[in-house]
Amino acid sequence: MNSYLTTSAASEQVVRSFMGRTYSWMTAGLALTAIIAFLTSNNPAALDFAYRNTLLLIIVQFGVVMFLSFAIQRVNSLVAGVLFMVYAAVTGMTFSLILQRYTGSDVTAAFASSALTFGGMSAFGYFTKRNLSAWGNFLLYALIGLIVAMIVNAFVASGPLSLVISLVGVVLFAALTAYDTNRLKAMALLGLQGEVAEKRAIYGALQLYLDFINMFLFLLQLFGGSSRR
Repeated sequence: MNSYLTTSAASEQVVRSFMGRTYSWMTAGLALTAIIAFLTSNNPAALDFAYRNTLLLIIVQFGVVMFLSFAIQRVNSLVAGVLFMVYAAVTGMTFSLILQRYTGSDVTAAFASSALTFGGMSAFGYFTKRNLSAWGNFLLYALIGLIVAMIVNAFVASGPLSLVISLVGVVLFAALTAYDTNRLKAMALLGLQGEVAEKRAIYGALQLYLDFINMFLFLLQLFGGSSRR
C-alpha cells in the first residue's frame, strides 16, 4: 500500500512538473507575441516591413510549425525552444497587422474571453478522469471542415457564414484545448524526464499556444463584428 502511494505521488509530481514547464513555455510565447505586436504596431518602419512581407512571415510561421511537428524527436530542447520563440515573435508581427482593424476594447474583450475559456477548458482536460483521446478524429474532421468553410467564405464573403465560422471556431479550439491538455497529461504519466520531457513540454506549449491564439482570433472576429453592426 505504501509503495503504491509513493509511486502515485511520484507520478503526480512528474505530471505537475511537466505541465508546469508546458504552461511556462506557452505563457512566455504569448508574452513575446504581445510585446512584438505592440512594438510593431507603434513603429511605422516595422509595421511597413510587416505589410510588405506578410506572405514571408506566414511561410515562416507555417515552416516552423511543420518542422517542429516532424523533427521534434531529432532536435535538442535548445533548438526547439528557440524555434518556438521565433514562431511567437513572427506571430506578433502578423498580429500587428490584424489588430489594426479592431479597437482596443475589442482586443481586450477577446483576450479576456479567450483567457477564461482556455483556463476553464484546460482545467477540465487536466482534472477529468475521462480519457479524451476518442475526441481526436472528430476534432480533426471538424478542423478540416472549418478550414474548407473559411476558404469558401474567402470567395463568397458571406456575413452569416462568417458568423457561423467564428462561433464554430471558438467551440472547436475550446474543445481542442481540453483534448490537448488531457493528452499532454497522459503523456506525462509515461514518466517523461530530462531532455525528452523538455522537448515534449515545448511542443505541447506550441499546441496549447495555437489553441489559444486561434480561439482569440475567432473571438476577436465576433467582438469586432458585433461592434461594427
